Amino acid sequence: MAQIVIVDDEEDIRITLRGILEDEGHDVLEAASGEEGLALLSGVNPDLCFLDIWLPGMDGLDVLERLQITAPNLPMIMISGHGNIETAVTAIKKGAFDFIEKPLSLEKVLVTTAKAVEFKELRQENMVLRSQIRNSRVQDLTGETPQIRQLRQQVMQVAPTEAWVLITGENGTGKEIVSRSLHHLSRRNGKPLVEMNCAAIPEELIESELFGHEKGAFTSADKAQIGKFELAHSGTLFLDEIGDMSLKTQAKILRILQEQRFERVGGRKTIQVDVRVIAATNKDLTEEIRAGRFREDLYYRLKVFPLHVPPLRQRAEDIPLLLTNFMEDLVKTQGFKPLRFPPETMRRLQQYPWPGNVRELKNFLERLCIMFPGQCITVEMLPQEMFSANRSASLKTAPSSAGEGAFCNAYSPFDADSDPWPADFKTAKAQFEAKFLEDKLNGCNGSITKLSEVIGMERSYLYKKLRSFGLLTSD
Repeated sequence: MAQIVIVDDEEDIRITLRGILEDEGHDVLEAASGEEGLALLSGVNPDLCFLDIWLPGMDGLDVLERLQITAPNLPMIMISGHGNIETAVTAIKKGAFDFIEKPLSLEKVLVTTAKAVEFKELRQENMVLRSQIRNSRVQDLTGETPQIRQLRQQVMQVAPTEAWVLITGENGTGKEIVSRSLHHLSRRNGKPLVEMNCAAIPEELIESELFGHEKGAFTSADKAQIGKFELAHSGTLFLDEIGDMSLKTQAKILRILQEQRFERVGGRKTIQVDVRVIAATNKDLTEEIRAGRFREDLYYRLKVFPLHVPPLRQRAEDIPLLLTNFMEDLVKTQGFKPLRFPPETMRRLQQYPWPGNVRELKNFLERLCIMFPGQCITVEMLPQEMFSANRSASLKTAPSSAGEGAFCNAYSPFDADSDPWPADFKTAKAQFEAKFLEDKLNGCNGSITKLSEVIGMERSYLYKKLRSFGLLTSD
């Protein structure tokens, strides 16, 4: 099923097309003019658009040119009356996918629709493949803060050497990117980079994963398997989350790291390897050593050259650049419409602590692209949980009486250290309305009809309000 938009000033044409397309299971939206069509398409991401060439006001060719800029991946099928073939050909040259003539032919509509939807799907698959190729290349550390500049310089210094590296940092900070940069800039970049997440493999299987096993070494070993160390011969082995290894496995890996020799599980043949090791952890290994959970000798064997990746909250100035890079990637790989972040919204994003770090930021941006395609992201559109901790703190300090201070603290989405409301009345009023409508809409389980009855607001005006605050949901 595809979502299809029809832009035509003739109601009969819209009714006919809607009937044909809905019978095929498609979801259909309508607009009676070019201006309405552009407004509609600014808030949805359909699979196809039928566009009449002759429209009152802005004609179809003007709409087509606008959409080539704002929605370049949207297939456009032009609707042309008799005697307008030359104009239709002009539309094809301007980027339209195809055109159909009036009166509409059922067969022509169905065939053209199927081809256009298939064309968009193929284009998306092509974008995904291009993304996979691009992501296979080494990513650089994004940022211009002093911490990232220093880290980037350290990577360039140690990468060409044979020194082992221990990368520390919280989850989601980009330790994997650092490891790949180290390998790419090393003398071993023509050899394999083998990655292993020590936390993702059960303890009883980690030795087999690291060293390999012979056939019959254990119950499920129906054939011999090469381990990560052997696969990384002459290259680099990246041991992620090394702090999650058991003490037993740590003892074995220490010997192998020192000797670069081992036997497969269940085997007797000694295998010699030449491997550069890069390890990473989100734990404080010195604390783990004090607690008896990590071997001190292994720690110092790995920590030839330590690198620390700072959390995002310590380099908030990099957030605009990170968002720009992530946005460009999402537009190219998934066809999202780019978002815009005004200064106030960006300031709020930089104040948020981002416990999930860069990974959380990237996932958050993708979520916004799905919810508000192509829109300007205002503070009101940000998820309330981003400010819940600050809001809870302000509620604790609210006056006991139900006066003005308590009201502001209870409803302000901002942190307690700042002025709870903006200086101008218009912005404050908009923030209150957004919060009020969001709470009431949640109380109505997302039903706009019920919300209209509860708050006594005319339905069409309510739709406009909800859309302006990014709260519009299906009724």
